[in-house]
Amino acid sequence: MASARAALLRRHCVAAVGANPALFSGHGLRFRKLEVILTTTIDKLGKAGEVVKVAPGHFRNHLMPKMLAVPNIDKFAILIREQRKLYQREEEVVKEVRQEDDDAKQLEEKLKEYQTAAKRLDNALLVLRRFISEGNEIRTPVTKDEIVSEVARQLNINIHSDNLHLPSPLASLGEFELPLRLPRDIPRPEGKLQWTLKVKIRRK
Repeated sequence: MASARAALLRRHCVAAVGANPALFSGHGLRFRKLEVILTTTIDKLGKAGEVVKVAPGHFRNHLMPKMLAVPNIDKFAILIREQRKLYQREEEVVKEVRQEDDDAKQLEEKLKEYQTAAKRLDNALLVLRRFISEGNEIRTPVTKDEIVSEVARQLNINIHSDNLHLPSPLASLGEFELPLRLPRDIPRPEGKLQWTLKVKIRRK
């Protein structure tokens, strides 16, 4: 599409040059400058769309053959404005696509991080110690908030209390396998129905 527009612009430019020989003649003056519209940004000359003055020879031998500039006449000014609008729309579309790609990559990276954390939780053994009373019962039950805190301290993983299924505090010594409530986007562990966290309560 861009090449087609450039070809169309080139044909208009050649036609304008043929109809306006004075553009290159300089009216017999060696140092007369020619006003042109830049079609692209050129270092030390100007930005795309700007009107600048250049030597006729420089325009004829360098700028026009490469379609870097066109004569500053009304029809070219209109063409350049329309072309810039088209390019701007294309750039906006490209930006939107890139943003969507970036969002997808960020989501994919987040899911990988969550899955890595889920695997660490599933393979870990969280150990808590308790004083026991008569009858081998622990004096203070282990609550959900305490387990969440110990996960952060022992495993360096931050989870929310809603991620842990614990209907009532753990009130006895032993090893427990607690179900984890994680986002459905995280694939389930191989050979298991859900992610779990193993908690062991030992005598202090």
